[in-house]
Amino acid sequence: MKNNYDRVAGFYDGLSKLVFGNALTDAQRSVLHFIPERANILIAGGGTGAVLEEISRIRPYNIDITYIEMSEKMLDIARKRDAGNNNVRFIHAAVESFQSAHQFDVIITSFLFDNFKQDKAEVAFQNLHNILISNGIWLFTDFNVEEKPGKFWQKWLLKSMYLFFGILSEVEAKKLPDTAMLFSKAGFKTIFQRSFYSGFINSLVYQKP
Repeated sequence: MKNNYDRVAGFYDGLSKLVFGNALTDAQRSVLHFIPERANILIAGGGTGAVLEEISRIRPYNIDITYIEMSEKMLDIARKRDAGNNNVRFIHAAVESFQSAHQFDVIITSFLFDNFKQDKAEVAFQNLHNILISNGIWLFTDFNVEEKPGKFWQKWLLKSMYLFFGILSEVEAKKLPDTAMLFSKAGFKTIFQRSFYSGFINSLVYQKP
């Protein structure tokens, strides 16, 4: 199955820490203070659920969280996380096909869109856009390649990651989709941005019009 991380779920966190140290966690944590009290949150492609524990440190109660993950084994790990006194509903589903009758105050996507080719990224984006309330907040963290002298290593590292996860998890993408264009076309405003790991990771907070 495409973009399914079942085969790497057991060592994913250890591998990411080996390669990136604390950068992935720090990048995700950097935007969480934008979550308002009593928020209704959608976490799309949440992986092993480390973000649940980070949220609980900032908002330990009265947060409703819908947690979508395509990998059943990743979900099993996420269910064991300490989410504080927040209410978490776990859903085994692909983000690009997820439908909801409810809208959310906050959407969190961390290292999700790098899995998608441009056409599927557009479908996933539109699905999530449709269920985010007006003036809602989108917390976005993902990899980034800078076209600057001395940044060639970013392309090399990204290519290596795509090769590795393409084999083990059938990740379909070979390059990053243009998500900045999607947010811009939909009229989102960037209200926060910070980079990590020498610019290879970007965290942004977007606000829907």
